[in-house]
Amino acid sequence: MKTYALFQEYIWLVNTIHKARGITFGEINRKWLETEMSEGVSLARSTFNRHKDAIQDMFGIYIECDKKNGFKYYIGNEEVLDEDSIQNWVLSTLSVNNILSESRSVHDRILLESIPSDGENLHRFINAMKRNLRIIVRYQRYASEYETSMKVEPYCVKLFNRRWYSLVKSLKNGDYFLLAFDRIKSLELTEEKFTLDEDFNATRWFHDCYGIVRDNNISVQRIVIRAFGNEAFYMRDLPMHPSQKEISRTDEYSDFELTLSPTGDFHTPLLARGGAIKVLEPQWLADTIRDFHLMAVKRYE
Repeated sequence: MKTYALFQEYIWLVNTIHKARGITFGEINRKWLETEMSEGVSLARSTFNRHKDAIQDMFGIYIECDKKNGFKYYIGNEEVLDEDSIQNWVLSTLSVNNILSESRSVHDRILLESIPSDGENLHRFINAMKRNLRIIVRYQRYASEYETSMKVEPYCVKLFNRRWYSLVKSLKNGDYFLLAFDRIKSLELTEEKFTLDEDFNATRWFHDCYGIVRDNNISVQRIVIRAFGNEAFYMRDLPMHPSQKEISRTDEYSDFELTLSPTGDFHTPLLARGGAIKVLEPQWLADTIRDFHLMAVKRYE
């Protein structure tokens, strides 16, 4: 069987078990026979077991069997599919690719957003991470006429708002800072090895951030946002941050609480919602958003 077809089956199997939250092999087989992939042929137990092992090896997703509950299969580490993890991202991406590949007859009616990035530089950066090699980057910041060359240590990559970013460590002062991949002019691997800081964890590093900006001068704070009308539904369906929770609801509005560091990149989505939301707490953030709106009004006077 071709590799692509196997990936389709892996993705289908994970999605089927994940959605069911507990499903027997017989039920899996019945659902399998309803797909075009089956071509009317039942899913063999041996094939299922091979797929299960391959999914664990390739995606780090564990398919377990609850023998005490009717031999139902479930995702043993389901948290990786419910968080901002590489497994979830890869699986989601491949799932979309499957859908698109099966929709060639309407390809001109499926419109996608492009992600500005040099795939070769991303590949090199990840390769440097795997090998713990320092890199030399030639970089041009926005509003700068000049390029800067620097030797840094690659720590992690993050996709945010359709842009790839890299977190690197300076050799001069040991500080961490971000580089946008679409501003990298060249990236070269050196033969110099480095040791990752023992206490570094990429998920923890960005845990209290809205996106990619981390400012030690802005503390983690409780933020309360009031969403009016349909905006409340939008915020429920697409939370602004993993910490978001709804704390009150009326016919006119809902209040949401978030816990994060409200850096400048958090202001942008608040401003984009215009009059559909209002910042209730903290007061300084409410004043900041208000001032930005007043400034925008003056632009039209």
